[in-house]
Amino acid sequence: MGHRLPLAGQAVSPNRGRPERKRLPAWFKTTLPTGRTLKVFDETRGRVRENKLNTVCEEARCPNIHDCWSRGTATFMIAGQSCTRGCRFCAVNTTRTPPELDPEEPANLAEAISNMGLSHAVITVVNRDDLEDGGAKHYRDCIIEAHDRAPTVGLELLCSDLDGNIGALEALLQDLPLRVFAHNVECVPRLDRIVRDPRASFSQSLGILREAGRLRPDLKIKSSLMVGLGETDQEVVDAMRLLRDAGVHMITIGQYLRPSDRHLPVDRFPEPSSFMMWDEEARRMGFEAVACGPLVRSSYRAGLLFDESEGAEPVVTRDSTGSAISSLQDPVANNELEGMAT
Repeated sequence: MGHRLPLAGQAVSPNRGRPERKRLPAWFKTTLPTGRTLKVFDETRGRVRENKLNTVCEEARCPNIHDCWSRGTATFMIAGQSCTRGCRFCAVNTTRTPPELDPEEPANLAEAISNMGLSHAVITVVNRDDLEDGGAKHYRDCIIEAHDRAPTVGLELLCSDLDGNIGALEALLQDLPLRVFAHNVECVPRLDRIVRDPRASFSQSLGILREAGRLRPDLKIKSSLMVGLGETDQEVVDAMRLLRDAGVHMITIGQYLRPSDRHLPVDRFPEPSSFMMWDEEARRMGFEAVACGPLVRSSYRAGLLFDESEGAEPVVTRDSTGSAISSLQDPVANNELEGMAT
């Protein structure tokens, strides 16, 4: 018999001696695809099984996998399965001495992207502080190989901060066939020392984003924030302003969920009205594409978010599943979410 999700506000302590976990609020819900989108999802899943492919979407148990796969978007992680950083929110394994880079990875990644029949692929990375260039050359090789094998697929790089190495960033981005350069600031500046590895900081991340836009003004620059880590609503707004002033075009904001008892506890679950306010503020600031919601992740509807930045319909109004919240949506649906929060 399956386990039922707990209710908002109640604490869970399944094992004596372990810290209590907050229960998920009632507004944590999404819908599954139907009709043509379900068919596309099933076809994509079939290709993944047939070709024995590995995606972050499945490994991270992303709540939006049905939504993204049914729209031809998937996320892949390269440069290994272990990170040289130890951020307190992240489920990826940490090691000081990760394995050598796989020289076959660029070709394998390109084959996977080609075989899945995607329209947009997000390539994310682990930090490789053990390498002089932070892994930049390997990231570049993977993207070039993917583009050569599947030239019609839009590519988005969710990059590390390269330890602030601007030279490595410049070498990485030179003539790179990308649509989107993304790097996540993760949390508001005040929480850097609590949430992120000591080698990471909001200011360093901001510098990478700003420099990427300067080096490649043709690219869309994207970043993401998590909430529920101890920030205030106003601090989120202030962080958004810093990102916009640095030239970031696209932003996603989502709820932090604790991967395990070893990670930071959830401080709060902002209500739907907060996500709606952040969405409104982001659009008022001039962000070209916005997705805010409890189930939004940094690669949420990545292909459609890029389309929005190019002038297409906002992702939040395109067959809304409830993952993102915006005043642009049907007011009846938003009123239902607000009702769950009271």
